[in-house]
Amino acid sequence: MCAAAVDPAADPTEPSGTSGAGGAFGARPELRDAPFLRACRGEPAEHVPVWFMRQAGRALPEYRRLRAGTAMLDSCRDPDMVTEITLQPIRRFRTDAAILFSDIVLPLVAIGVDIDIVAGVGPVVAEPIRDGAALARLRPLAGDDVPYVTEAVHTLVRELGPTPLIGFAGAPFTLASYLVEGGPSRTHARTKQLMYSAPQVWHELADRLADITIGYLRVQVDAGVSALQLFDSWAGALDEADYRRYVLPHSRRVLEAFAGDGVPRIHFGVNTGELLAVMAEAGADVVGVDWRVPLDEAAHRIGPGRAVQGNLDPTAVFAPRDVLAEKVHDVCSRGAKADGHVFNLGHGVLPETDPDVLAHIVELVHDF
Repeated sequence: MCAAAVDPAADPTEPSGTSGAGGAFGARPELRDAPFLRACRGEPAEHVPVWFMRQAGRALPEYRRLRAGTAMLDSCRDPDMVTEITLQPIRRFRTDAAILFSDIVLPLVAIGVDIDIVAGVGPVVAEPIRDGAALARLRPLAGDDVPYVTEAVHTLVRELGPTPLIGFAGAPFTLASYLVEGGPSRTHARTKQLMYSAPQVWHELADRLADITIGYLRVQVDAGVSALQLFDSWAGALDEADYRRYVLPHSRRVLEAFAGDGVPRIHFGVNTGELLAVMAEAGADVVGVDWRVPLDEAAHRIGPGRAVQGNLDPTAVFAPRDVLAEKVHDVCSRGAKADGHVFNLGHGVLPETDPDVLAHIVELVHDF
């Protein structure tokens, strides 16, 4: 798929073109100097930009009211609901970017994989994939598999105006882990068993998932998102050697597929402090850092030429205001030593978080 170029004189809220060095924000001049995008590009910004992973939902009472009685995947396939949930934290917190409300397993469900998101458990796969014969169930994703995503992004781009919209997807390793394990896992034992005992099957599985991820992200870019985040939530279960052999080629292929789109690419994983340097090799413009490694040390491990994103401990929101302010200041001070810094939590917003505290954090970061 490729998007048609847009005349800069046309309605700036229409989906932007995705070719050439200017890319998506280049076709929409009101976004070029957005602090979030400037920081992603390693350029000075008027203030440190901030957004929160899982800001759309989780702790917001208006989200819980809207979602009441609606299954997670059904809400992700309702463009009106996706639009409203994505906008809720922007109204509340005035963050510098919105992130599309969705779930990383959505593209798998869209191509026919039987997955249910079970409350208190997470994604549960009806028929796990553990051999080569099962790979036939994984076909490439096309735009007409997820028309609700295109519709929601079009509406959000119009509603958000100068606020960038982040699209996202799960990385091949994390998606593969769900498919092989049948659901969330603490050890990823079945996943590693497949990697070690049947490497050819593993790489074909990861390759198919890379195709699906590229297709899903392409839909979002063509519809008008201004940045992409690739979530490799479970990559921290691997050591560097296994990451290089079994994961890096596939994550790199996903990220490199958007190298010419002018859309900043963010790569994030949990408990990946020892993998930061190799994750940077995958080709992202911004490397997300969880709360376990100070940002100045993370920037040193990642190397020059890439921005960092993070990394306040999500539980810091429960600290007294003076302690919280000290922690936010420390994150911003350390992030200033990197080639660009986007403030975020070190992982997602916890459900028990007071939304007023998140609004206060935005004020603290913007006043830094």
